[in-house]
Amino acid sequence: MLDRPSARTLRAAECARTLTRRRAIFAFLVAASMAGLLWLACLALPPRSLGAILFIALFAITLPWTIVGFWNAAIGFFVMRLCRDPVVTVNPLARTSRGDEPLSASTAILMCIRNESPDQVIRNLEPLLDGLVRARAHPVFHVYLLSDSSDPDIIAAEALRFAALAKKWNSAIPITYRRRAVNTAFKSGNMRDFCESFGARHEFAVTLDADSFMPAHAVLRLVRIMQANPRLGILQTLIVGLPSVSPFARVFQFGMRLGMRSHTLGAAWWQGDCGPYWGHNAILRLKPLTDHCAMPVLPGNGPLAGHVLSHDQVEAALMRRAGYDVRVLPEEGLSFEESPPTLLEFKRRDLRWLHGNMQYWQLLTLPGLKPVSRFQLLFAMLMYLSSPAWIAMMAIGTVALALSETRVGPRVPVSLGAGAALFALVMFMTFAPKIASVIDLLLRESARRSYGGGASFVSNVAAETLHMLILSPIMALAHTLFLIRLLVFRRGGTWNSQLRESHSVPWRLALMRLWPQTLAGGLIIGVVMMKAPDRIGLALIGAGGLLVAVPFAVATASPLLGVVLARIGIGRIPEEVEVPAALESLRLPAIEARGGKARMAYLIRDA
Repeated sequence: MLDRPSARTLRAAECARTLTRRRAIFAFLVAASMAGLLWLACLALPPRSLGAILFIALFAITLPWTIVGFWNAAIGFFVMRLCRDPVVTVNPLARTSRGDEPLSASTAILMCIRNESPDQVIRNLEPLLDGLVRARAHPVFHVYLLSDSSDPDIIAAEALRFAALAKKWNSAIPITYRRRAVNTAFKSGNMRDFCESFGARHEFAVTLDADSFMPAHAVLRLVRIMQANPRLGILQTLIVGLPSVSPFARVFQFGMRLGMRSHTLGAAWWQGDCGPYWGHNAILRLKPLTDHCAMPVLPGNGPLAGHVLSHDQVEAALMRRAGYDVRVLPEEGLSFEESPPTLLEFKRRDLRWLHGNMQYWQLLTLPGLKPVSRFQLLFAMLMYLSSPAWIAMMAIGTVALALSETRVGPRVPVSLGAGAALFALVMFMTFAPKIASVIDLLLRESARRSYGGGASFVSNVAAETLHMLILSPIMALAHTLFLIRLLVFRRGGTWNSQLRESHSVPWRLALMRLWPQTLAGGLIIGVVMMKAPDRIGLALIGAGGLLVAVPFAVATASPLLGVVLARIGIGRIPEEVEVPAALESLRLPAIEARGGKARMAYLIRDA
């Protein structure tokens, strides 16, 4: 009979063999799809000229992000439909906790903030503290408010409000407020300072951002799973958006809700113990984080050197290198965040991430990293490098069309059948994560009800699809211009706090920030109308969003429109249909808007 350690060793070896097979299958599917689409591209546009070769090369750059996303979604769909417990299928550690195990590990709850509203931080934190006390689990927890704020008014407000918060909860859960005078290394430096100053006091840390919300039952579940698995280094939750009255956030987070579950389940199926870390709404084991996950300082000069900005995936790679598992728990209802309320704030956040991800090229050769970790770092770069490839393809096509002598465009040996097939396949792959979730939800009556019914759900899918067709080219050009600034002119962006409250965007500001999109869209649509009016439909799909970028930014930021959309159910998510008890105390305007005409009138006046 095997003793317990030997049985565990055999189970670990079996799990490793399973993951190896899954990764080999996934790599084959991606490689075969890449080869098939490139072959189809060569049929559609035979590479007999320099322009055709360049066009196909650019198309190849766009493929990894599309193909990997497609296969993640396809695998996630089959896991959702065919497995009795999809979460346990992709993360067996999820079944290692019954939910009633005693808590023994001292756990820090960390909220990293920089120039955030203290009232918002407290609003999102107090329901968690109350839930821990009600569950009688509070003795093992300690809250740390880790501030990097530099605004004098906010610093004064933090000192006052957080002192009152600590006094209020002192008899149940200790709260420590610490502000760094200089935010060296940004958030990763904030975390490193905590690890060196307080980390030895605790076994685990739950990481939160200022816009994060986690109910007590979710935190307790994470702690119990970590306690049961001593080789688990990071456990990341599936993060979904909080109900919002911002039109932009409402529709965007509805789409994210659709795509995230199938995509995350599919990715977890083959990534396994080499999973993601998104920087917040996760639990970490502090000793290996302190001992093995210090961020390197990148050599050289310019915006891609110095301190690592996007630290999360690097910490995941270093944790895995140290021999600890990094896994995701793809369950909805455990973890929430507030989405950016406007296109301009979304753009600002995304360009900040782009800047950080471009630093990864210096980390690809770090010794000892797992192959999957290296792929994840490379893939994080390709996510943004595909944007300039798409923009370059549109630019080449537009210039060629503009310089052609005939009204119907340049005479190139294009196979319309192969081209149409290629376009259909790429569009299907692009929307696959959402298509997978839409099919899964429509096949489950309870899921349809959770979104307000089948008709409401389908109409919201249509609205979100239009939203993404407009948003995608806007962001692709924004990525391209920022990469030119970053790589050619060696100028980076600023890492400031987000404007998280719903607010309007003036026309003048939208035009100042989005005039390149408007100009590019006007040029592309104008050339197509003059030279090839029969292709205007394709042009509108590819570049229509650029042309309407300014009115789109203004309209989707309107607080008044947001309240109306919340009232009639556009962008509705399950938490608005049946409000979880944990969210009631947040008094979110999107939930309050359900309260009838009188309440709606009040919210409209407030907006």
